[in-house]
Amino acid sequence: MAELILDSVSQSYGTRQIIADLSFSLPEGAIGCLLGPSGCGKTTALRCISGFEPIQTGEIRIGGEVVSLPDWMLAAEKRRVGMVFQDYALFPHMTVSANVGFGLRSESKAARQARIDELLILVGLSGHADQFPHQLSGGQQQRVALARALAPRPRLILMDEPFSNLDVELRERLSLEVRDILKREATTALIVTHDQNEAFALADWVGVMHEGRIQQWDTPYNLYHKPTNRFVADFVGQGALVTGNVINDHQVEIELGVLNGVIPVECGAAGCGECVRSCHVDVLLRPDDIIHDDDSLMLAEVENKAFRGAEFLYTLKLPSGQRALSLVPSHHNHAIGERIGIKLAVDHVVAFRRE
Repeated sequence: MAELILDSVSQSYGTRQIIADLSFSLPEGAIGCLLGPSGCGKTTALRCISGFEPIQTGEIRIGGEVVSLPDWMLAAEKRRVGMVFQDYALFPHMTVSANVGFGLRSESKAARQARIDELLILVGLSGHADQFPHQLSGGQQQRVALARALAPRPRLILMDEPFSNLDVELRERLSLEVRDILKREATTALIVTHDQNEAFALADWVGVMHEGRIQQWDTPYNLYHKPTNRFVADFVGQGALVTGNVINDHQVEIELGVLNGVIPVECGAAGCGECVRSCHVDVLLRPDDIIHDDDSLMLAEVENKAFRGAEFLYTLKLPSGQRALSLVPSHHNHAIGERIGIKLAVDHVVAFRRE
């Protein structure tokens, strides 16, 4: 295991820039994730780290060792990096045991078998050693691919959209299983995905990418509650923007009341200087920021609702005509058009200067 550092890395295909000035640091033993929509450059970043692609600017370091510079790169096979591909890439003619032991051919027979047995127990497949990939489910194949990548004890594991071929329920369960396996092996790992639920279930650190750049590299909690810009706020989680007026540097007023918290720097950077009244902002309200309360005098109209089993996600029309979202326990089953009582429960003020 080793620390991974990207310092101002850029890569282009012809005249098209794919990643630009990419910088982040993943601590030793941590699990990181590059999260973003298709075409944002996350897979290209993974290929640069693995040694499959050169870089044009910056440098990449693994465990303190420089592995990529603009005019030089350490060969992929010398980087001690394990790779788990989207389609698993298992050898169909080999048994599970042979697949896991593929990267251990330089080991003695006894050491090789001991490591195979250890990993099959770790991934919960000790009873499948003599089976072939086609005899396994998708989730089992994914665990074999992970065991094969872990077998040579790499200093870094890279995973490219590892659960995209699985159904939603299996994807969520396997995400937790893979995290547990990586933590038990104390392996530094980086995954790429477009699925934020997958990213949040797996990763300690997440970088939200857009147009080849990391918009924010942070913990999942901070990405949700403290997004640094509109793209991150919109891409991570659900929410709605309502208009607000800044009262001072720790209060902003919206139509539902006054919110207390640190007003983001972006407001002051808009030319307002210090945040004062008349500085107009858009305030992000998450579904968990608005609580249903039958006793509240503050009312909103149910404009739409989505049943989610334990909860309803209500789209609410506020008195001004603005809209907000609210997660409400499903025993509160209100009709569309009904006016319901609500109250604010905002712990983090997230505001952006008015566009």
